[in-house]
Amino acid sequence: MEMKDRIQIATCDIMRDYLKKRDIDKMDVFANPDRDVVIDILRKTFIILYPGYYRERNFRIYRYDNRVSLLVEDISYNLAKQIAIALKLRPENASLDDEALHAKAEDIVIEFLQSIPKIREYLDTDLQAFFEGDPAAYNKQEIVLCYPGFTAITTNRIAHELYKLNVPLIPRIMTEYAHSSTGIDIHPGATIGKYFFMDHGTGIVVGETSIIGEHVKVYQGVTIGALSTRGGQSLRGKKRHPTIEDNVTIYAGASILGGETVIGEGSVIGSNVFITSSVAAGSRISVKTQDVIVSRRGEHPREETEKTAPDTGCGQSKAWY
Repeated sequence: MEMKDRIQIATCDIMRDYLKKRDIDKMDVFANPDRDVVIDILRKTFIILYPGYYRERNFRIYRYDNRVSLLVEDISYNLAKQIAIALKLRPENASLDDEALHAKAEDIVIEFLQSIPKIREYLDTDLQAFFEGDPAAYNKQEIVLCYPGFTAITTNRIAHELYKLNVPLIPRIMTEYAHSSTGIDIHPGATIGKYFFMDHGTGIVVGETSIIGEHVKVYQGVTIGALSTRGGQSLRGKKRHPTIEDNVTIYAGASILGGETVIGEGSVIGSNVFITSSVAAGSRISVKTQDVIVSRRGEHPREETEKTAPDTGCGQSKAWY
């Protein structure tokens, strides 16, 4: 049998498999938002947020007002189209025709555009927090253009505004795109206050119902997550993730879990700590200092306790803060 015939048979087998009516068998590609268009909208929103840092290669315009106007019109047109498609995913919109959906989408776009000054206000405080918190940053341009943590928080602040406007799917496309490019996973539903700083950032996870206050500093590998998801869809809409109050520092590898868990203001959470209950304001939480095993060639191993400040109770050592 010739190759073209074998290909035809394989194609027919695949087409028959599509007829099983499973969730993965949906054929209407236009029934969902276009991921590439959404990412392009995100990229152009970055240009509006940071006009002196990113450039639109298709435009050659000298005046900022004309440049911004073109970008706003471009975002408005394409975002409205994508939101109108996404709104069909909400059961409450099932009775709306295409004209009504588009009108609703346009209203959402205007509300989103009106939120941009607020987003920029928050991002300006984040930029200051990054600069003050990282001595490796020689200037703020380096942070905006290079730091994955700053890219992730920028994306989150954009997506969070759309999330608050009850836009389905599109905010998640944005934050998962940032997740794939930065290694930082912040759900668009997470509420994050001003002056948020992620040092290094890789592996940070922040869940949907997390509430994070102002001047919070988070290091790589931190999880602010749910205590259990065994309830599945029955947990939707419930507070599953912790509340982190103002001026909290969470060091690398710590896990803070549970919707009732509150980390009190001014607390410091040490590396690799596992927390599932609330912590009072001003607490210092750490793993108890472990013994260090020292061995040299030809000798039997001996144990030496790491020479740090003495344990001050509850496994707390002052060595790391």
